[in-house]
Amino acid sequence: MTKEHELEKALSYERFARYEGWAAGDRARALELYTLNAKLSESLYITMQMLEVSLRNRIHTTMSVTHGEDWFKNNTLIKLAHQQEQVAKAISDVNGDGKEATPGRVVAALTFSFWTSMLSPDYETLWQTTLFRIARKPNGKGLRRKDLSGPLRPIRTLRNRIAHHEPIIAWNLPSHHSKALEIILWLSPAAHEWCLAHCRFASVYPVERIELAPSDEINGQ
Repeated sequence: MTKEHELEKALSYERFARYEGWAAGDRARALELYTLNAKLSESLYITMQMLEVSLRNRIHTTMSVTHGEDWFKNNTLIKLAHQQEQVAKAISDVNGDGKEATPGRVVAALTFSFWTSMLSPDYETLWQTTLFRIARKPNGKGLRRKDLSGPLRPIRTLRNRIAHHEPIIAWNLPSHHSKALEIILWLSPAAHEWCLAHCRFASVYPVERIELAPSDEINGQ
């Protein structure tokens, strides 16, 4: 049995079949695409991590100044039911680890979807009164809520695909990576500078276009 067949068994046929489809049945090429997908996923980790951490911390710091450190417990502020459930789960998880559910621990336990939901249309009024302070363009000009919420939607999906080891090579990765870096710059120039110094995406992404045979997999995102 070839190495390609052994790897196919380890990955499951369903997972590897997508790469075989992109490789028009060429197993060696499929393995190359799978390897490239893994390397690209790894190379995006630093940017995705910093985006999530800087977004949550900027929101928490800004909201704490106006509404107190426990602002996330206030259901007049947190309007969406799924967010209220996320807060309850985060508190339960922290307590379940035998720790006190301090604001810092709860904030760290909340998911990326909680933070991106804070920029949804449901929070336009909160954006106008408070959340607009979380980010600013390098020239000092302010931002609209949708300047962040629009690009964050596909970025969150991409982040989740990476976390669940799903294919991402059919996506427009340079565009999403560039947008993620831009948002980080708006949130924290220092965090942006750190990302530029340590992120390897630009060196990993192929200079030439990634050629994929037609497939049912998501494309053009």
